[in-house]
Amino acid sequence: MGEILGIGVTHYPPLVHHDENMAALLKYFLRSPYIPEEVKRPEQWPEAMRQEWEPDEGRSAAARHRAALVTWFRKMRQEIDFFAPDFIVIWGDDQYENFKEDVIPAFCVLAYEAITATPPWTEEFAKMFGPNVWGEPPDKLFHLRGHRAGAKYLATQLLEAGFDIAYAYKPLHHPLGHAFLNAVLYLDYDRRGFPYALIPFQINSYGRRVVIQRAGLPNLERPPREEELDPPSPSPQRCFELGAAVARILQRSPWRVVLIASSGWSHAFLTAKHWWLYPDVEADRRLYTALQAGQYEYWRTYPLAAIEESGQQEVLNWCCLVGAMAELGRRPQESTLIESWIFNSNKCFAVFRP
Repeated sequence: MGEILGIGVTHYPPLVHHDENMAALLKYFLRSPYIPEEVKRPEQWPEAMRQEWEPDEGRSAAARHRAALVTWFRKMRQEIDFFAPDFIVIWGDDQYENFKEDVIPAFCVLAYEAITATPPWTEEFAKMFGPNVWGEPPDKLFHLRGHRAGAKYLATQLLEAGFDIAYAYKPLHHPLGHAFLNAVLYLDYDRRGFPYALIPFQINSYGRRVVIQRAGLPNLERPPREEELDPPSPSPQRCFELGAAVARILQRSPWRVVLIASSGWSHAFLTAKHWWLYPDVEADRRLYTALQAGQYEYWRTYPLAAIEESGQQEVLNWCCLVGAMAELGRRPQESTLIESWIFNSNKCFAVFRP
């Protein structure tokens, strides 16, 4: 019988970079001529957002935010090291990196033998955030192990269980999206090495905005019309059911496996109702309360429309993890919701031990 450890982390891109640039995304939107001046003034912001921003435009808050994130990543790494898995399955979103106009699968198991990943700080989006905190060069490569046998087993069993899963033996356009790579880089924040085999499991979390918006910053000058948006992502219920099936399958396997959800929760740049300036903290709090209490039906029946309204697209990665933990009858032994009004997204960490 297989053993399973559940972990939830974030892949927050600015953690790669220095504190003074962590609020660069908010500053980008504050410069936009397409956002009304009155909503860009700090005196119009929620009090908690104003306190985070002052007195130095978020630099002090960035140091505190980093300290909290790194503390939890170190805790999660300790959990993984103690568990000593045969491989790790990471549910993550592909943000117009490997999957583009030629194919956008709802779900895809990346059954790679090995992964040679390029640094996230060489990506176009990273330029607004500056150098990386490790001082590592732009030509550095990260060599990671895959686990094709486990990936093929998982894809086979899911297909036989009625899930129309795609699988891939090699990348299309990108060696490894940042939802997967950043999770590994942060779990190895102290650069001790990362010896564990990976099975990246892509979720089309960005759905209606994965191609039209390239899963990135919105075009405020000309927002897309409803008919221009892409087809939707899979629903929270389907992701939940997928996670439950993965748990059942891996319980029958001979392996020790860590299941990781890698994502931020509500994102400011996806939350139009807040003029793209801050995330939906209240919506994330409701999800977190249900997670802590083991009220998993709230997660299973969470509407996709609510996901999109609150900029919670990446929470679909967590819906897979929560479905798996519901199937195993587990609640998180340790968890936290690290809130932020000015650093684009709230971040959740959780561990579900056997």
